[in-house]
Amino acid sequence: MSQRHSGYARAAFDQYETPEWVTAALLPRIPKGSLIWEPACGSGKMARVLNAHYATDIQTGTDFLTCFSRDADAIITNPPYGLATEFILRALALMEPEKGMVAMLLRTDFDHAKSRRRLFADHPAFAEKLVLTKRIRWFEDSKLSSSFNHAWFIWDWRNARSPVISYHFED
Repeated sequence: MSQRHSGYARAAFDQYETPEWVTAALLPRIPKGSLIWEPACGSGKMARVLNAHYATDIQTGTDFLTCFSRDADAIITNPPYGLATEFILRALALMEPEKGMVAMLLRTDFDHAKSRRRLFADHPAFAEKLVLTKRIRWFEDSKLSSSFNHAWFIWDWRNARSPVISYHFED
């Protein structure tokens, strides 16, 4: 299977603004009253939908991978793809003492790599893979959707059940 070229240059800092419907698909899975930190917020589009308490970004001087923790019990973001594993590990480490949740928007096959088994099959907090059945259109003026499928990967330190796969159907 080949990938088609989007016709767009790669965005600096992997800043691809997440459409509102993608973030809204996650809202029912977020515990009521959560203090949310969106650590790769770009212009803040996802943070606004989440009503995030903290919205930080490396472009405004806050590097999630090295900064101090925020008073949050949920970390939710669309991480820079090249740093996704690092973002997941950092978020899980920050949320473990809080018994909090982590949600990352990633390509649906992100969990397929043998080297990532520790994040999914072997991770005690991994709770759900929420597959988006509609492809994301990263640029509002684009006629084409992404050539990749995406899913929300959710870890919850309060989770006691086996992980589930669920689907979000968007028209």
